[in-house]
Order: sequence, then structure tokens, then C-alpha cells
Amino acid sequence: MPHPDTTQPPHPSPASARAPRPAPDVSARPLPRNPYLRLFAVPGTRAFTAGNLIARLPAGMFGVSEVIMISAAYDSYALAGSVTATGLVASAVTAPWVARLVDRHGQARIAVPAAAVAALGHLALLLCAHVHAPAWTLFCAIAPAATTPNTGGMSRARWAHLLRGDAAALHTANAFEQAADELCFMLGPVLAAVLCSALFPEAGALAATVLFLTGVLLFAAQRATEPPVAPRTAAGSPLRAPGMVPLLAVFLATGAIFGSMEVTTLAFVDGPLAGPVLALQAAGSCAAGLLYGRARRTAALRTCLAAMTLLMAAPLLVSGTGSLLALAAGLLVAGMATAPTMVTGMALVQRLTPPSQLNEGMTLAVTALLGGIAAGSATAGWTADHAPSPALGFVLPVTAAALALALCAATGVGRRARG
Repeated sequence: MPHPDTTQPPHPSPASARAPRPAPDVSARPLPRNPYLRLFAVPGTRAFTAGNLIARLPAGMFGVSEVIMISAAYDSYALAGSVTATGLVASAVTAPWVARLVDRHGQARIAVPAAAVAALGHLALLLCAHVHAPAWTLFCAIAPAATTPNTGGMSRARWAHLLRGDAAALHTANAFEQAADELCFMLGPVLAAVLCSALFPEAGALAATVLFLTGVLLFAAQRATEPPVAPRTAAGSPLRAPGMVPLLAVFLATGAIFGSMEVTTLAFVDGPLAGPVLALQAAGSCAAGLLYGRARRTAALRTCLAAMTLLMAAPLLVSGTGSLLALAAGLLVAGMATAPTMVTGMALVQRLTPPSQLNEGMTLAVTALLGGIAAGSATAGWTADHAPSPALGFVLPVTAAALALALCAATGVGRRARG
């Protein structure tokens, strides 16, 4: 990493004051052997990570909180599902544009106002549900929430800036970020359900909004680690990067795995234990992600998808027993391929995307995942209603994983990025 220039005069000129700060240098310090401890030896990383984790926890809270809130006010899960689906679609359309603005103008300048608008949308939805406003107002209120910035992508962009030139450390950082995602989706729904049941139906959504806005403000305040705005290139959209479209197709199929597994599990368990049982998949992914981050060698995307196809069969194989313990164990095993696959896929996105468009490229990957989740959820819902047994729905995640593997093999996207 570059060393700060100690020969500068004590009163730099305005031009030099505006120059991007070099990444902090820790080469003169003894570094811990644990790769995760080495990550946080870099100055400023603990502060931006703490703020980012606070901002990301609500990602696992909003959906559950708003479904509980709307269904309690209007006695309609169909309405609650439609409103949250509308917000998901709006986010998929808006997120890449917000990320493009982040790339062009910087994280703090865009993330803070975008988060403020999104928070107003969530608060408007809460108010509409509280006063039992007409149903159409719920769809209008959720629309501004689509400006939610991709906080996970911005955190990964900071790591890419701070650890540039150190592929091993960046791999560990990407693994940590994926484990953090899984942790948020483990804890978020549980926290939301507890708040809504113990306090009042709107408590989960209100707490999620406060945490989200607070976290973004804390994250954006860490300007020392914010990557400088890279010069724009004539490359156009990241979609034009060779291999990017096939990779997004793989992400789309991968999202279908997650969406179909969630809905199928909820339909199969059909009770209060569904949430804790489903959380075990995220627990398996979190643990595997942390272990993968310590690995000195990384696997190819095709290898990760092949492992995911095999492991996703575990819930299908045990579902015939009718045992919740067996299903919980199967989901724990199935989740173990998730984080390594996502870490490898996001690393490929970083390699394919020009530095000046990194946030937009990673957000496109998240958008593809969201599209796959929506498609997988809808397919699994139809299957749960029409199939003779809910257990048949567990065929869908295996099929989606096999499709993702076939797309990766047919396009050679992993080899293209690695070469």
C-alpha cells in the first residue's frame, strides 16, 4: 500500500487538499495471524464496519415487520404480500441508479439523502397502516423506500479500496461481508417478530427505520476510508463488461434457490417454528463463509455451484421423514454452500466491473438476486398450493441450483474473469 507523503508543507495548497487520501498504511505494524483480525488492524475499518452492520440489520427486519404490521391492521396477508412485493420490484428498478450516483459523486453525498428518503417511505407506510388508510395509499407509501442505498456494496467497495493489491485479504473481507449478510438475515426477522409481538404491531418497522438511518449516518461519517470518486470512463454501463450479463444470469438463478427454499420451508413447517428452522440455513451459510474466508485458496464459481446443487438436495432427502429436526439439519447443511458461492460470485463482479462503476456493478448483482428471489418465491407459492405434498417444493431449489451451474458451465463466466 502507498505510504503517506511526509514531505508535504504544513499548509497544503487547496489543490493538494482536495487530492484523494491514500489507503492507510499498516505495513510497519505487527499484524495478527488471524486473517479477520488483520482486516481490522487497518485504521478506520472497525468504525465503518460498525455503522454498516447497524444499517444492514434492518434488511432482515423490514419485510417481516411490514407483513406483520399490515396484516394486523387490514387482516390480509395477501395485501401485505402485495405491498412488500411492490417495494421489492421498485427497489430492483431504482437501486442501480442510486448506485450509479454513488459511483459518480461519492458514498456520503448520495447515501445520506437516499437513506433519508427511504426512511420517510417506511415511516409513511407505518403511519398509513396505523390509521388504517385506504389500501392504495400503502402502495404509494412504499415507493420512496426504493431509494435504499446498497450498504453492503458500499462496504465491499471500501474494502476493495483499502486492500487493493492484496487478493488474499480482499477474499477474507468479502467472506466477512457475506457472513455479515447472513447474520443480519438470521437476527433481523427474530428481532422484528419479538418487537411486533411484545410491544405493538408497528414497533418492528419503527425500530428498523431508526436503526437503518442511524447506521447510514454513522457509516457515511467515516470519510477517511471512503474510496475516492474514480474518473469516469467511456465503458458505459457495467452490463457491457465482457462476461457480466452471463454472470448476472447465474445470480438470477441463484436468487431463485433462496426464494423457493424460503417459501417451501414456510409452507412445509406451517407454524411458529418456521422462522427458527429457516434461520438454520443462514447459520450454516454464516459459518461456512467465515471458514471460507480463512482458506488460502479459493474455489471456482463452477465448483461452488456444483457443491450447492448437491447440498440443496439435503432438505429434499429428509423432508419425507416429516421430522422438523431432520429438516433443520438438512437446511443447516444446505446453507453451507451459500456463502462460498456468493463470495466467489461477488469477487467476479469486482473483477469484471471497472473501478469507477464498482457500486453499480455490485448493485446489479443484488438486483439479479432479488429478481430470482421473487421468481423462486412465486413458483414455490404456486407449488405449495397445488402440489399433493409441500415436500415436493424442495425440488425447486435443487433445480434452480442445477440451472445456475449449467449457465456457469455453458458461458464459462468464471474462467473469463479468472483469466
